[in-house]
Amino acid sequence: MKKPSLHTSLIFFFFLATLLPIILTVHSQPSSLPSDDSDFIRTSCNTTLYPVLCVSSLSNFSSSVNNDPALLARAAISVTLSKALELGSYLSNVTALLKSQVENGGHPAAAVVFHDCFENLKDAVDEMRGSMKQMRDLVSTGSLESFRFQMSNVQTWLSAALTDEETCTDGFKDVQDEPRKDEVCARVDDVKKLTSNALALVNRCVDKAMH
Repeated sequence: MKKPSLHTSLIFFFFLATLLPIILTVHSQPSSLPSDDSDFIRTSCNTTLYPVLCVSSLSNFSSSVNNDPALLARAAISVTLSKALELGSYLSNVTALLKSQVENGGHPAAAVVFHDCFENLKDAVDEMRGSMKQMRDLVSTGSLESFRFQMSNVQTWLSAALTDEETCTDGFKDVQDEPRKDEVCARVDDVKKLTSNALALVNRCVDKAMH
């Protein structure tokens, strides 16, 4: 199958960016909140690998998630998706710039690595969107098996997104003297941590429902 052109990819990320108000369906609010709401965030975030980042990224959602593990997990996915889209927009610009430099005699190695990272991030965004849609469409039928199946879809998509994000930076090990390398790797690492936290909160949601 023919891969989409860079121009198509740029349009893809611009379009997704315009959807952010819709994607962020759990609304953040100022963080002057009752202590029990904040305690719920902190307690939930203690189950993640990056609890400090978890609390800081989700504290504004405390009142809107209503101590609901599913709503908190959904908020975590939406925050992660938002950050991934920001990174995708940045990567698309860098990729386009490096491509133009190659066309004018620049070295192609860095351009290929950035493009591959961009493509992996696009896949991760698609997987996050799938998990977000499943969380929005989550139906309580009274059947634990149905709930487990729906949540397993979310877990699968987030795990795949995490793998794509890790793959995104693999190629940078061989890239030398590229001034944007460190920034991209750091920003991808931030998205990976947010994805890991979101997956942990989804897992916690499942555990709470099953016990």
